[in-house]
Amino acid sequence: MQSFRTELENPVVEKDIIDLEKKIRLFREGKADEEKFRSLRLARGIYGQRQPGVQMVRIKLPFGKVTSEQLKRISDVSDEYSTGRLHITTRQDIQIHHVSLDRTPELWSQLEKDDITLREACGNTVRNVTASETAGIDENEPFDVSPYAHATFQFFLRNPICQEMGRKFKISFSSSEEDTALSYIHDLGFIAKLKEGKRGFKVMLGGGLGSQPRHADELYDFIEAEKIIPLIEGVLRVFDRHGERAKRMKARMKYLIKDIGKDAFMDLVAEQQTALSKKEPDFEIERFQAAPPLQEVEVPAVQIEDEKEYEIWKNTNVIPQKQEGLYAIGIRVKLGDFYTPEARKLADLIKKYAGNELRFTLRQDILLRHVREDLLPFFYSELKKIGFAETGYNKTVDITACPGTDTCNLGIASSMGAADVLEDVLKAEYPQFVNGRDITIKISGCMNACGQHNMAEIGFQGMSIKVGKTVAPALQVLLGGGTLGNGEGRFADKVVKVPSKRGPEALRFLLNDFEANAASEEKFIHYYDRQGKTYFYDLLKDLTDITNLSESDFIDWGHEKPYIKAVGVGECAGVVIDLIATLLFESEEKIDNAKDALEQGAWADSIYHSYTSIVNSAKALLLADDVKTNTQAGIIAQFDELFVDTHKIELSTSFKDFAYQLNENEPTEAFAKKYLEDAQLFLKRVDAFRTKEVQHV
Repeated sequence: MQSFRTELENPVVEKDIIDLEKKIRLFREGKADEEKFRSLRLARGIYGQRQPGVQMVRIKLPFGKVTSEQLKRISDVSDEYSTGRLHITTRQDIQIHHVSLDRTPELWSQLEKDDITLREACGNTVRNVTASETAGIDENEPFDVSPYAHATFQFFLRNPICQEMGRKFKISFSSSEEDTALSYIHDLGFIAKLKEGKRGFKVMLGGGLGSQPRHADELYDFIEAEKIIPLIEGVLRVFDRHGERAKRMKARMKYLIKDIGKDAFMDLVAEQQTALSKKEPDFEIERFQAAPPLQEVEVPAVQIEDEKEYEIWKNTNVIPQKQEGLYAIGIRVKLGDFYTPEARKLADLIKKYAGNELRFTLRQDILLRHVREDLLPFFYSELKKIGFAETGYNKTVDITACPGTDTCNLGIASSMGAADVLEDVLKAEYPQFVNGRDITIKISGCMNACGQHNMAEIGFQGMSIKVGKTVAPALQVLLGGGTLGNGEGRFADKVVKVPSKRGPEALRFLLNDFEANAASEEKFIHYYDRQGKTYFYDLLKDLTDITNLSESDFIDWGHEKPYIKAVGVGECAGVVIDLIATLLFESEEKIDNAKDALEQGAWADSIYHSYTSIVNSAKALLLADDVKTNTQAGIIAQFDELFVDTHKIELSTSFKDFAYQLNENEPTEAFAKKYLEDAQLFLKRVDAFRTKEVQHV
């Protein structure tokens, strides 16, 4: 593999991409530890697929915002390096698949030409910051949350406090009390509020899905908008320091808060205040509030062949904006998959006839914005040509599904195959649910809930079921979840497990019963409450009988061969157990990073790089003594006990006081220089001790 030049204007980005290329080369030559290399590539959006030898690349798109130029660039990259298929995720990203690892630096370089990044799209990092897709155009919003989501993304991108945490960290911004960005399932969720004319947010802390979903706690009923970045930074510092690192399933922030309590957690956050970066975030409010560039183009003449169909589309897929005379158009994208020809057509449409902006949605759809009313017939006509004028945007037929066994290592059953069949059932047998009442249906291929199944009114989770000596694909049916608004939500109950091929019949049972017995305006979630879990168990229990399975029941949806349960090693923010030599090498790298930050005047960044170098060096000696290290705070305490108190390593103070100097000092140039010198001296001392120990073995 040959080196290349990126020819990018941003030297920080260029260095990042060249570093990735270098690490890939070292990995190919057998000179880089496999586990550490995995951690690095995940933090660059490069995720191993179920299929050997190829990668999924996740393209990070803050709050789903994309311009015409960016969409064309993504399409070009997909055609060149992938298959031309674009997959919208439930975090408003785009994923492309079957990419060669060796070509990822070049791919990333191409994306950055239009200011698109892969950085921190996967791994133990701050993931894509999501927001309501209607932010900025919502008639009910107190203000546009887009600039605050954007500032959060920018502030924490490449920030040293959140590069190698115990697990991933998710942040959302909801534009109104409707809470369409789902604050209650996020590590930090923000809901826009006005108090006495001042902008601020309701803050939710410690939510999450997965196998053990947790409803977020209300942290603040209202906090001023300018305080959110320091709050996030303090929370991240505590999570980085005290979050579990050895037991992957317990490494999310929700478990830390559950273990120590919200009050104790926030006491730790308060201790970080002196150390917080003094850099003021730029919210760029005026840029986001500026009127979109709507050209005075001539309205193309179109002939609507079916006026009734057009009116239905307007009623279900067109949303009035708060800007008078402008509308947003919702495009239902089946299972979040579309292709580059459609993407380029959309790019041309928004560039010439709208505000040059679309947003990918949390429901894996597309929302075009800033369309003049007189252009709606034209947009309908053009979207119909490319299959993007199907009705049912944000309705029952709009099923959410993760990739499942199609590409994901963790997939147990085919979520996309099941979703495809369920959508066909809805369109063919229940047209009233295509454009009528919305029942959220979500499917995940495993318990990790990437398809958000456990917060749906009707959810399905991919599983397996043992039948004698064989195994069949199965679906756990969950009922009664949903978003209630203003930070309140609920998780679905597990009701029954049925063979996957009976998933459509389970849906029929549920919809038929709902239609027969629910009140005219009753929501499914309320109907579920009224009837109770036992009622629905009795309704579906006949489908659980596995004594009469046919041969087809052992073949999963979308597959031709008999089902084999094959779960690979998951890479979704997996915890890495480091080798001693790799840790010490990393400590040197972090010291180099601290030097670079110091030269750039980024005192807070330099200090945190020095801190992580100190902790890494201590961890190396602990691992050399076969001491388990679960958290950074644990490392610091154990190092005092085993090395400082025993005088194996001489320090003028305790290791705790030495390491935690960053908590007691403001991020000034003078302290950054001193702390860097301390980190360098400590690494030399640890290295000398380690060398001596090895020589005596």
